[in-house]
This record gives sequence, C-alpha cells and structure tokens, in this order.
Amino acid sequence: MRRILFFLFAALLLAACSSGPKGDATLFVAAPLSGFQANGGQTVVGGVRLKAEEINRAGGVAGYNVKVVALDDESSPDVAVSLVSQVQAALDRGDKVLGFIGHYNSGETLAAMEAFSKMPLVVITPNASNVALTQKGYDKFFRIVANDRVQAEADAGFLVDQLKAKRVAVLHNDTAYGRGLRDEIRDALKARGAEVVLEREVKEGQGRYLDEVAAIKAAQPDAIFYAGYEIEAPYLRADLVEGGVKTPMLASDGAFLAATIDESAGAAEGMYVSAFGPSPATAAKKEWIQAYQAVEYRNPDTYSINGYASAEVLLAGVQKAGSLDAGKIAEAIRGLNLDTLIGRVQYDPEGDRVAAPIYIYQVQNDAFVQVWPK
Repeated sequence: MRRILFFLFAALLLAACSSGPKGDATLFVAAPLSGFQANGGQTVVGGVRLKAEEINRAGGVAGYNVKVVALDDESSPDVAVSLVSQVQAALDRGDKVLGFIGHYNSGETLAAMEAFSKMPLVVITPNASNVALTQKGYDKFFRIVANDRVQAEADAGFLVDQLKAKRVAVLHNDTAYGRGLRDEIRDALKARGAEVVLEREVKEGQGRYLDEVAAIKAAQPDAIFYAGYEIEAPYLRADLVEGGVKTPMLASDGAFLAATIDESAGAAEGMYVSAFGPSPATAAKKEWIQAYQAVEYRNPDTYSINGYASAEVLLAGVQKAGSLDAGKIAEAIRGLNLDTLIGRVQYDPEGDRVAAPIYIYQVQNDAFVQVWPK
C-alpha cells in the first residue's frame, strides 16, 4: 500500500501544470550533465526542477509558469561560453526569461560571466566559490554558497584549533577552484601561525597518487588539506591509506558528495570534508526527499539543496519585484532575508551571502556526520 501511495503521489507531482495567465517563463540552469561530474551537476538541476514544480503547483511566479531549461556545460569553460548564445537567442526572440542558475564550477562561471554581465539577466551560481567572482563589479550576480575565503578561514581554524595541526600539506587540482582555494588556505593557515610544508598540484580527475603519497610522507605534515573534487578525493584518500599514511585529511566542499565515500573502497572512513551547507538527509524533511525522488527518480545528493535554494532565491526575487526586469529582480534579491534549506540568505552589495556558514563533516560508518560546529 505504501508503494502504491508513493507512486500515486509521484504521478500527481509530475502531472503537467497549466501555464500561468501570462504564459511560460524560462529558467535556465547550466551544469555538467554528462562526463565525469555529471552526477553532481544533475543533482543541482534536480533541485531547480523540484522548486519549479512546487512554484507551478502553487500558481506560478508573478503570473508566469516556470519552464526549466537545463544546459550541459560538460565541465568545460569553452562549452560554458558557447552556451551563452542559447540564452541570448531566447532574449532576442522575446522569450520571457526569469534568470540563469549556473555554473557548477568556478572555471565555467568565470568564463561565462563576462558575457552574461552585459545581458539583462540575473545569474545565481549554486556552487562556484572563487573569490574573484564577486570582486568584478557584476551588478546582477549572486552566489548561494560562501566564497573560498570564508571556507579557507573556517577550514584553517578547524585544522589548527581542532586538529592541532602546525604543519599542513596542501594539495589541489589544476582548476580555477583548486588554485584559488589553495591561495586562500595558504594565507589563512599563515595567519594562524601554521606552516604549509608541502604544496602539490594534481590533475582534475586524476586517478592515482603514488608520487603525492611519497611527497607527503617525506614532508611529515600534521594534517593534509585537499582542494578539489569528488572525482579525485576518494582516490587520493585510498592511495594514502594504502600507503600507510594516517595523517588526518580535510577535503574541501568540492568533495562533499556521496561519491567521495562510494568510490574510496572503504578508505574514506575517518576523513573530514568541508561543506557550504547541510546534507539533505539532515536538513530536509522526509516529504521533501520524497518529492525530489518523484521529480528526479533518484535520491537527492548534497548539491540538490544548492540548486533548490538557488531557484528559491531567484524566484523569490521575481515575485518580490513583480516583474521580469533583471535590474528590478537583482534589487529585490539584495533586499531578501530568506530562510532556506541551505540557511538564511541575505546578500551584501557584491552578491556574496552575509554570514554564510561553513560545516565540517567526518565520514563515520560510510556516512557524512557533522562534527563542527557542534
């Protein structure tokens, strides 16, 4: 009976919504939907779709039915730039456009924003944390997560104050995200009197880390910090454990996905991961998780909340503005004080969140368990 009721609920949720009195308005969302980061990107799009479903069932936003159009950036800055033309074409046709959610990574966001900044378009990134993004004077750009300076300061505090590390090995991938966070954590550790005894760059998506393990052993750090993604972190961790390295390891938010645990062959146990937001398992109610499953036919992952909250903020701005004018929507978003699954969202003039939280999780019994703040 429960199964029947669930699928009945799913069918109701997925039933086509009638267009609002003003018709459809497009909400673009761009993320890697294919390739090595497809899982993470798809979870973002799933969150956006769920929020759109909820809004449409409640009558739409500012008189419009929300139509989600997902774009695959393939984790490539060049592809991200090429997608701008699709958004511009919609504007040129006179399509009603609510805004743009993306990109998933900092590199793609940095590449596309120069073009987007010249368009009548509000952009909210669900994941990109590179500090430079909000230092370029974009007046219609926002991010739903903290920036990497905030993350680095929190992570350095955890390494030094909680793990008592004085000598830290810093590894990072060769992306704008990894390199930017490397610079921020280096400065944050130095400010706390800790020494970076090793810096090492690895390739995005690298599979083995034997040379890095040897270098870490030689440096003898008190802790290891990794700035990169879930497509590297589990394999780095596995090689460290296989190599007999028992030094505590803290990975950045890019590794806060189930794949970090699932792909580590059990080696992730005990490692720490930084995060911009809570896990859906702890932050969302059972009904929200069931609704997500009905829309996406899968369980939500970490970044499902990011996509959902990004759409929630953008659509709240549209509703408050009562208009599709990008300038009015941006002004409305700057005035928001909104409680979301990712926490309270308020913005400073640059588009960064005010008092954006950072969480530290530890892998315990094959699950992320929040250990800081307690």
